[in-house]
Amino acid sequence: MINLAKIDMKQTTYTGIAASPGIAIGEVRLLDRRRISVQEHEIDATQVEEEIRIFLEAVDRSREQLEKVQEGLVRQSKTEHFYIIDTQLLILNDKMLIDSTTELIRTELINAAGALKRVLHRFVTVFEQIEDEYLRERGSDVELVGERIIRNISGMEQSQVGELERRSVIVAHDLSPADTCQLDAEHVVAFVTDLGGRTSHTAILARSMEIPAVVGLEKITRQVPDNTPVIVDGNSGVLVCNPDKETLKKYLEFKRRYEFYKKQLRSYCELPAVTADGKLISMQANIEFQIEVDIALNNGAQGIGLLRTEFMYMARSKPPAEEEQFQSYKKAAEQFSPYPVTIRTLDIGGDKFVSDICLDDEANPAMGMRSIRLSLWEKNLFHIQLRAILRASAFGNVRLMFPMISGLAEVRSCKKIVAQVMEELVAEGVNFDRNIEVGIMVETPSAVFVADILASEVDFFSIGTNDLIQYCLAVDRGNEHVAYLYEPFHPAILRALKHIADSADAAGIELCVCGEMAAEPMFSIVLVALGYTQLSMSSQGISRVKKLIRQWNTAHSDELLDSLMEQKTAADVLRVLKLKLAQYLPQADPDLDY
Repeated sequence: MINLAKIDMKQTTYTGIAASPGIAIGEVRLLDRRRISVQEHEIDATQVEEEIRIFLEAVDRSREQLEKVQEGLVRQSKTEHFYIIDTQLLILNDKMLIDSTTELIRTELINAAGALKRVLHRFVTVFEQIEDEYLRERGSDVELVGERIIRNISGMEQSQVGELERRSVIVAHDLSPADTCQLDAEHVVAFVTDLGGRTSHTAILARSMEIPAVVGLEKITRQVPDNTPVIVDGNSGVLVCNPDKETLKKYLEFKRRYEFYKKQLRSYCELPAVTADGKLISMQANIEFQIEVDIALNNGAQGIGLLRTEFMYMARSKPPAEEEQFQSYKKAAEQFSPYPVTIRTLDIGGDKFVSDICLDDEANPAMGMRSIRLSLWEKNLFHIQLRAILRASAFGNVRLMFPMISGLAEVRSCKKIVAQVMEELVAEGVNFDRNIEVGIMVETPSAVFVADILASEVDFFSIGTNDLIQYCLAVDRGNEHVAYLYEPFHPAILRALKHIADSADAAGIELCVCGEMAAEPMFSIVLVALGYTQLSMSSQGISRVKKLIRQWNTAHSDELLDSLMEQKTAADVLRVLKLKLAQYLPQADPDLDY
């Protein structure tokens, strides 16, 4: 807790990224996680083997350190975090990382740390070009593994998070997943970092452990001294340093309200998402990593609406083998059975991950050879993934989903290859679900326009609202100059969602939303009113949305939609929506908009 004698210093507020919800009050413990400055220099040909030896020994030492972290997790009964460390070990053992570094040492005659820094830069540059924020954040895992190796090359020790003796707010340049796994809630009340994003491994772990976190503060390690009294607001991404008495009092009340709200939400985990008049909505989770399966189940998810498969392909010299993929999909299917697990086939550009798939540089990769287009081009890659998914379908309720569909020809091409793979498996005597449901992601304008045609060819639609909004409005939400135009409540988006819903209803197929829009409580009501019966989101949003859905009566749906569809701007839609929900749901929680 804050030492009250210290709160008369000048109060300063910083705003970053809200990575994990909650409010914590404590004193700063600075943790040295600064990037090491690497000086590249030439070496003599006689020094090559010695530099390679130094590099390989540093890799071995890094591996031993991560394995030691895993041993500690076993002792602390935190084995659910094993998958995160396994991912870093996978990067550490990657042949492309090792071979590229040793090759640079030999051919360019440069020191081990300099060669590794060059290789890491190539890797990270590839990840930075990825449009999807979730996937782009995977580059931070590669950087952190590289930083660990560089520290071991340099012989530098780093302080351990497990060495804390009092309750503290950790402030660091960055925290690796290995660091975060070791955080002890008895001694760490929150953490704050210069780097990071909401979808980094570290942020995912923080949310799973319910530790408040604010990341992406850029220079906070240089701005806040050790032992500074601080307030960490993980709900809004705010860090208050040296809070005055009035601010401290205000946040103590916020913290009390939030803890009550969180306790209230926990009671919804086991309750069904059923409207006040009895309409059942399936609440599902979007996941990528094994640790997220446990988080999803603990938050009451009734299936996986989107199982991303991209990370297995990234930053490696060869695509994952069929067996590796099968084991991963099988485990998720078994854990969620009998609930559905919807596996999305590869959704990324070929030049952005595995090195042996060579495509020419593209001027506009977001609209080029990516996603289902890449799968239909690299048929062997697609074939292997489909075999793994179909084999996993024998162990649970697996559904198959194709991303970035733009028209009927693509759907039929995909289904033809699925049929061929099924014939193979039958001939080999391999079990699989011969009636597996096949669906598509509706996220391009063309797919919206021909939704009625597409609906006759598939078993379900899943709307990727993030891309749908970007493509429909021609807005890159990652571009700070035009991000203000990214408007989920834009009338064009509402009309697109309604047309998709009407087409699915006419064809009698299931309808799901697996974008961020589903996790926004207000918009979730609009989706239910439109007829969407499955909502998939990050696990932490499930109870919050479920709480509101249980208060909604679908008898109001037509009146609500009529009012919204009459509006001409996004601001008008949002204004009317707030007024209508206040009328229909007078007891609804204000969602902690303090």
